[in-house]
Amino acid sequence: MSNLKIRMIVSVIGAVIALTSCDQSSEKSSSTQANIEKESTSNLPVIKAVLTQAPNVPPPITRDYVAKVVVNMETQEKVMRLADGVDYMFWTFGGQVPGQFIRIREGDEVEFNLSNSPDSKMPHNIDLHAVTGPGGGAASSFTAPGHTSTFSFKALNPGLYVYHCATAPVGMHIGNGMYGLILVEPKAGLPKVDREYYVMQGDFYTKGKYGEAGLQPFDMEKAIKEQPDYVLFNGSVGALNGDNAITAKVGETVRLFVGNGGPNLVSSFHVIGEIFDKVSVEGGDLVNKNVQTTLVPAGGAAMTEFKVDVPGTFIMVDHSIFRAFNKGALGMLKVNGPEDKIIYSGKQADKVYLPEGSATQSIANPTVAVENEDLTKEQQIALGKNIYENNCLACHQASGEGIPSAFPPVAKSDFLNADHNRAINIVLHGRSGPIKVNGETYDSVMPAIALNNGQVANVLTYVLNSFGNNGGQVTSAQVDKQRSIIPAKIGSH
Repeated sequence: MSNLKIRMIVSVIGAVIALTSCDQSSEKSSSTQANIEKESTSNLPVIKAVLTQAPNVPPPITRDYVAKVVVNMETQEKVMRLADGVDYMFWTFGGQVPGQFIRIREGDEVEFNLSNSPDSKMPHNIDLHAVTGPGGGAASSFTAPGHTSTFSFKALNPGLYVYHCATAPVGMHIGNGMYGLILVEPKAGLPKVDREYYVMQGDFYTKGKYGEAGLQPFDMEKAIKEQPDYVLFNGSVGALNGDNAITAKVGETVRLFVGNGGPNLVSSFHVIGEIFDKVSVEGGDLVNKNVQTTLVPAGGAAMTEFKVDVPGTFIMVDHSIFRAFNKGALGMLKVNGPEDKIIYSGKQADKVYLPEGSATQSIANPTVAVENEDLTKEQQIALGKNIYENNCLACHQASGEGIPSAFPPVAKSDFLNADHNRAINIVLHGRSGPIKVNGETYDSVMPAIALNNGQVANVLTYVLNSFGNNGGQVTSAQVDKQRSIIPAKIGSH
């Protein structure tokens, strides 16, 4: 071998060694940098996120520093109640609809671990609208049954955000209940309030009509046409009614974290009898004041705050009102405490209106007992019809048939006909909790009605002799006796 060839070989070997050394140095440098970054991240205190099921929310964040927050969430597919007698195969985050509420702080670094139950039939993922990055984490969190996916993100923007599944077909996953809320509190925190609750609307599409019994499958055709059979707060009819109602006391300030999973409808969120003192529009920084109804888009949210000044049952609705009374978008806020007759008096009088100009007959203030023992049954029925139309018609309807799955019928009512004294007590004192009428169960609230003894006797006599009921007559003396037995309050009897 010539000296030239030997020198060339030596040169090549030297170059290879130099390059290898350089690569090793580069790898060492890169590895060192990675370790520094890892050490930097690991220097943050690690906090396991507290996740809550609706209508509850985790406690406010009181720390004034950034943390690494670890979120562990599981997707589950399970049959649950959609309405009384109606079941549905929900796809869920955390086993309920809506999914668990997540609460973090602006600047936090979040490690998200999404597990898909081994019992699942479908892969699932999560798109968090609070995430800055492709798909909101959807691609990074695509998870087969029996697996766990992990990804991380930094919470850059404060606000209230929706999260949902984004696995194809996306609309079906959302339509089956895969959505929830994540709150990124601003660094300074949120103003202190007395109560916080989590309310989330969603529209559901079933093969059967509203209330049709049995296990109902998802109907893709109705979903595409945007024709839901159910529009619900917190995943089922009555989820926020009766014993499940949210509560507060007079004088307290209530904050509602309101979300709309859709997949299709925009919500017109309203609390009957209240005005929102403040609304964080679409869950962001813009604050609107003295708001009656706020729009919550599909895939959006809002924060509402209001002080409750008087007691009673306040009804939460989607003010696209047929959704509330015919499709289930109705919930209740029960407020206890002293009355303030200046802010709200209750009914003060009930007069018979005669437009022809005849003398107007007045029924005295409801707090004053008026005897009507001299009235005939026919006269009671005539007076009672007017009372029914002014106080009862909205819920029980002109026909007395009520509203399916919401308010019971007074027409051909076995419950009403069986016990007149019980009927008197319900009108006097109100009632909450489940009852069975004509074979159907209803779980709603009837507030006490401010009527005097004669008015109660008249309206019940009218109802008993109308709508196919069995007849009968209730007297003022009967009402007065029942009034003296049970103290006037709203409650289960």
